[in-house]
Amino acid sequence: MTTLPPRAARHCHHAVNPLHSTLYFSPDLHKELAAEGVTDSSAAYFAARSAPLGRVAAGTVTATFSNFNHELVARHLPAVWDTVSPETVLAARLRAVDATLRRLLGEEAIASEAMAEAAGLALRAAEACTRHARPLYSAQADLPVPQEPHLAYWHGATLLREHRGDGHLAALLLAGLDPLEALVSHTATGRGMTPRFALATRGWRRTDWDAAVERLRGRGVLDADGELTEAGAALRAEVEEHTDRMDAAPYEHLGAVGVERLTELGRGFLEAAVMAGAFPEGLVGKG
Repeated sequence: MTTLPPRAARHCHHAVNPLHSTLYFSPDLHKELAAEGVTDSSAAYFAARSAPLGRVAAGTVTATFSNFNHELVARHLPAVWDTVSPETVLAARLRAVDATLRRLLGEEAIASEAMAEAAGLALRAAEACTRHARPLYSAQADLPVPQEPHLAYWHGATLLREHRGDGHLAALLLAGLDPLEALVSHTATGRGMTPRFALATRGWRRTDWDAAVERLRGRGVLDADGELTEAGAALRAEVEEHTDRMDAAPYEHLGAVGVERLTELGRGFLEAAVMAGAFPEGLVGKG
């Protein structure tokens, strides 16, 4: 039984998670890692997100990130660790987060009481996250909480993001969706990455994408036009509902009032970041 309004946890996630994701689109991250010798954008992403796991190889990252072609991951891991250590990457990404949030939100927001409040709420919610079967969350949870509120908020958002993400992968497995089928069906909802962006960043070929479309048509998930069928829409809804159930604990711990307030604060920071150009055009949609 939940004490929260319907989908309150999901709405909070959608308000908080994207501010974490601004790091991966930030020129500040690429600048910091290029200074350490990592100049390839895919290598920088894999290093920045997997650094909490330590000096891992391609198999671990393919398993935990899920929707990347293993060939792309193996092109960069474990080779990137011969250039830079995970500890150096962690320090570089925190500098990049600092620069990114200051640039996107402005100094007034960084120093605001609202930022400190958001950090406290996110970290309080994360107190109820669980480690078992959640490798990306658990690795992130081993890191110290930064002292500055905007960095603490980003850290809290990262904990909540990876906790939900680890559970989401379990929901996709339960639904029988392989990594590319998950991408294709999410795109078909209109809320996922565009095919162009997915193909450019996830290492899949157009033939791979088309084959996944055909598999989903064969299952009755997509129709002849590549749109979700009624059964397909129900399957995607079921995935999100399973994810919600596995991700309920942090938000139940925070309580309805806290969730509402964190959602409000998160949306405010996110809107400011979007207006400042945090994300590239053409990132989300069916086209």
